[in-house]
Amino acid sequence: MITLKGEGELALMREAGRIASAALRLGGSLVRPGISTKELDRAMHKFILEQGATPSFLGYGGFPGTACISINEQVIHGIPGKRLLCEGDIVSIDVGAIYKGYHGDCAATFACGQVSAQARRLIEVTRASFFEGLRFAREGCRLGDIGFAIQSYVEKAGFSVVRQYVGHGIGTEMHEEPEVPNYGMPGRGLRLLPGMVIAVEPMVNEGTFDVKVLPDKWTVITADGKLSAHYENTLAITKGEPEILTICNLEE
Repeated sequence: MITLKGEGELALMREAGRIASAALRLGGSLVRPGISTKELDRAMHKFILEQGATPSFLGYGGFPGTACISINEQVIHGIPGKRLLCEGDIVSIDVGAIYKGYHGDCAATFACGQVSAQARRLIEVTRASFFEGLRFAREGCRLGDIGFAIQSYVEKAGFSVVRQYVGHGIGTEMHEEPEVPNYGMPGRGLRLLPGMVIAVEPMVNEGTFDVKVLPDKWTVITADGKLSAHYENTLAITKGEPEILTICNLEE
């Protein structure tokens, strides 16, 4: 069932989104050669608690971290651990926060030191594809309009959109209806209504869109071992422009 959020609920989701996006920005600022993914996770965990919130992901389905931290060919759901970041890695961080019962969810991919031109382009195209989709996150548009815009932009750039994992509705649950694919056909799918809150999250691969899950049953990697990048924001559908609840300036 799709729930439309009222202004009181949106106010709580704005705060959840602020905390999640600030945690993401913190994690990204710490990305450097030699730091472990567990250190990044601890810093974000501490920050979220200090804000009076709790991590959305910790314990969700048994996930053992505050953030999903995925490196290079890892698409999503990387488990924080002892692995040290290296010069040239690209690091996707996906983090969520619960504030007074409501979730905020966001993700971005960060360069660790100097990365290849292709890796940098992949990160930039992934982020830009979100904003292509955002143009259709409006009352009266359909989910297929968002997905088609993202897919078209990504494929024109020579990359591919992951099919097996998609965006989602969000509110008092991390994953609510509807599913929000990053591919599709214009004019198809659910019609968007004011009060809907969705997480739009392009996952873009350098090569094939096919993926597989590692034996840890969490980490998703590209089937061909090539790079992947991720970008996500939680947004509210309004009677006018969509409201991004998790955006932060990752360049500051």
